[in-house]
Amino acid sequence: MPEPSLSCESVTVDLGGRRILDDLSFTAAPGRVTALLGPNGAGKTTTIRCCTGLLRPGSGRVRVLGGSPGEPGVAARVGLMPQSTGAWSGVRPAELLAYLASLYARPQPVAGLVEALGLGDFTSTPYRRLSGGQKQLVNLAGALVGRPALVFLDEPTAGLDPHVRHRVWQLIASLAADGVAVLLTTHAMDEAEKLADHVWMMDAGRIVLDGSVPELTRSGSLEDVFLAHTRGGAA
Repeated sequence: MPEPSLSCESVTVDLGGRRILDDLSFTAAPGRVTALLGPNGAGKTTTIRCCTGLLRPGSGRVRVLGGSPGEPGVAARVGLMPQSTGAWSGVRPAELLAYLASLYARPQPVAGLVEALGLGDFTSTPYRRLSGGQKQLVNLAGALVGRPALVFLDEPTAGLDPHVRHRVWQLIASLAADGVAVLLTTHAMDEAEKLADHVWMMDAGRIVLDGSVPELTRSGSLEDVFLAHTRGGAA
């Protein structure tokens, strides 16, 4: 078995006097799509912040590609697609992707990403004027332009129409086939069923269940399992 690209061991985070992550442990393997599922408020985004060096856990250990989150040698091999990024509001997608590509020694060809994700019709439109779905696609392109070995996709298809959604699914599957470790968060259970090699379900900051999709759905749909093992969070 190859070493995991990502491992969280007994990670705890307290923010504002409240425990957000509570002894959280899970892994993500290279060449696999790993789904981290949980209701709103379960701690998924906080987990990603810990894994990308944006937040330091109070206790526990996070290992990313054999190093520590945020280390220069590690950060250059990690892609992050956030749910939103206001910092890009004034830039045009073509300019943004060209700039991000310039930060890497061996970036993806921007033209190829534009074609693969269907960005061609709005590469000259300021980011703030894009629709929610268009912003999602630009965010995804930005996460992939550096040829990451590990990529975090935080609800990557939110707001996309079914045609584009399936195109993104194909791209995610191709990343895993090329050996990339993909950590996916999503509220779409059909998306997790379609893409995930392994599912970790979390609630109230800790893992409550994990397994492959076939293992978890022996007696019902993934949504049924999710509803049975999580309590639901804030809207």
